[in-house]
Amino acid sequence: MRTRWRAGRGVRLVGAVTALLVTAAALAGCEADSGAIPTPDESDGVPVNRTLTFAVFGHEEERAAYQSLVAVFNSLYDGAEFELESYGSREALMGTIRESGEVPDVFLTSGQDLAWLSQEQLLEPVDSLLLERGIDFGDVYSRDSVLAFSSEDRLLCMPVGISPMVLFYNTELVDFEKMALRELPVPTGELNAWDFEEFVVAAEFASRPRRGTRAIHVQPSIEGLAPFIYGGGGDVYNDPVTPTSLAFSSDGSRSALEQVLTVLRDPRLTLSDVELQRRSALEWFKRGKLAMIPGYRDLVPQLREVAGLQFDVIGMPAIERNATVGNITGMCVSAASGNATAAADFLVHMASSVSVRRVASEGYLVPANLEVALSPDFLQPGRAPDHALAFVNAIRTIVLPPLIDDEAQLELVVADSLEEMLTAPILTDLEELTSRIDQESRTVLDPEGLAEEEAEREAEEESESP
Repeated sequence: MRTRWRAGRGVRLVGAVTALLVTAAALAGCEADSGAIPTPDESDGVPVNRTLTFAVFGHEEERAAYQSLVAVFNSLYDGAEFELESYGSREALMGTIRESGEVPDVFLTSGQDLAWLSQEQLLEPVDSLLLERGIDFGDVYSRDSVLAFSSEDRLLCMPVGISPMVLFYNTELVDFEKMALRELPVPTGELNAWDFEEFVVAAEFASRPRRGTRAIHVQPSIEGLAPFIYGGGGDVYNDPVTPTSLAFSSDGSRSALEQVLTVLRDPRLTLSDVELQRRSALEWFKRGKLAMIPGYRDLVPQLREVAGLQFDVIGMPAIERNATVGNITGMCVSAASGNATAAADFLVHMASSVSVRRVASEGYLVPANLEVALSPDFLQPGRAPDHALAFVNAIRTIVLPPLIDDEAQLELVVADSLEEMLTAPILTDLEELTSRIDQESRTVLDPEGLAEEEAEREAEEESESP
């Protein structure tokens, strides 16, 4: 099942939510003054739940930051207390929710899980809760993050993070200053955008087989290829809201793939199967043997720990336009919370710029709160990457995917064909391969339609047989 978004939702929704939402200054002020946060009232004599749960996932440092914010809230808020439930990954958190059927009062989630959560009616929309508390978004929050957590003109969850996929590059292998001295085309400005020609020239410059270095590795996955397809003017899905298949075989998508595969399949520029069996692409990058690798902000802290590694970030290359994909996270309130008032108050506390700065300072999060995203807490001047602003600039180029119940299964059914596209020694018929990929995707995106077509075809074959 897929959750359907209304056509034109973007215009209406942004208008409605913008009319609601400006800063979370109210609770930030409470924290600064160390004043008590108002307690929830009992309704009609029915006691409210005084112990609530807050579930998060992420790296250890991020979870520790959330724990410190929970402690602050509990010290200021009388009558209710939150307990932190900590998970190492979103898969672990969502697996627990799916298996147990128990939803934490407030919890961190990914845009990938919104379809299922909404379909199961597990969420309490937060827009009215925030409006009641005088919280407005205005221009403070990324428009894309608001859209990502909205449906049917309602804001389902509070945006937290919006991390676009960018290219991490080794500045010793991709040396733009040296390239400019050789009169090679290089990107200009804040290194947040470059075209495909500049990307190809950088790949050629960085790949030095005699020294054992390669230019780039892209995962053979929908997520890995999507920025190049979108950037080439194509579409990943045949419908942006309720897709019934992938759209790799469409003219625009196939044209984009034809261009980018000249680089991604070039054995001089990419890692071989043998090299990938020895080490992952990330490990080759850490060793200074791979010049460029796509990734998200959460790579930054671990790359900073690699001795001698000099790296920076730049937006995905534009073939016809600037485009990328993104990891988007939000904070949701359970529809079954035993204390919706306290849950909403806690949400406001976590959405304050003071709180967001605390989490962003750990280096993993690209805040959906643009005020914090443009602050030193996120940009962290003096620390790699030098051009952290590239993350913020790339936000506006994110193409939001449709809500799909099981993205992991979709990736699985097309995995072999995508592997063939990027690694087969000879690629003889791209048109046939992309058509096969689209057809394979229907087993997840349109199983009923595919079954009907197969039944009709079998009936026709039976009627034609002697």
